Amino acid sequence: MPASQSTAFRASEASHRYVLDLVRDADRDRFLGALFAPEPQRGGLLALLAFDHELARTRSVTKEPMLARIRLEWWREAMGEASGTGKPRAQPIVEVLGETIRRHGLVLDSLVELIDAREEEIEGPLDVMRAGQALADLELAVLGIDDASSRQAAHAVGAAWLMGEGPERDQLVGDARALRRKIDPAALPILLPAISLGRPMGPLRRPLAYWWAARRGRY
Repeated sequence: MPASQSTAFRASEASHRYVLDLVRDADRDRFLGALFAPEPQRGGLLALLAFDHELARTRSVTKEPMLARIRLEWWREAMGEASGTGKPRAQPIVEVLGETIRRHGLVLDSLVELIDAREEEIEGPLDVMRAGQALADLELAVLGIDDASSRQAAHAVGAAWLMGEGPERDQLVGDARALRRKIDPAALPILLPAISLGRPMGPLRRPLAYWWAARRGRY
């Protein structure tokens, strides 16, 4: 992406604060993981988590399938604008995503893939593999990671995060951990939340557990 386009838009500090507060309150574990990424990647990860949260809320916001589809179509249009060269629509998450998309060269089709995955949930079960992998691919793009081992581990953790407890989730987490010595260390911010799966932790212990896992390169 040309440098002139990548610097064409910057979200306001208020929008960045809105995104940070939203993810911290709604998605604590993945918020803690994102904190271990350097800036500006950290802000990009938080924007994607806020985006994912809003998409996931669709079923709770409305029970009417048509209204749910209209809501997701709004996000498709917003992502199209955010991926362009003009100013994104005035909504905090969209604004921060607009900055993230242009800074890190995210592809519109990848953003729409996450929306499409969530649309399946309107009238049926969520395809956790598709949704988890779609978000992981966007996060990897923000982190600038493209090796196969890191992608495989991120896909596994992303899908496991959307599952309830059970052997299938345990297998995915185990598969991701088996790749620990092969991953790019820069991928740790999106892999660290795996330590919360199947391991109950209180609010005071959790930040320390993430810090210690990050120091050891574990998840």
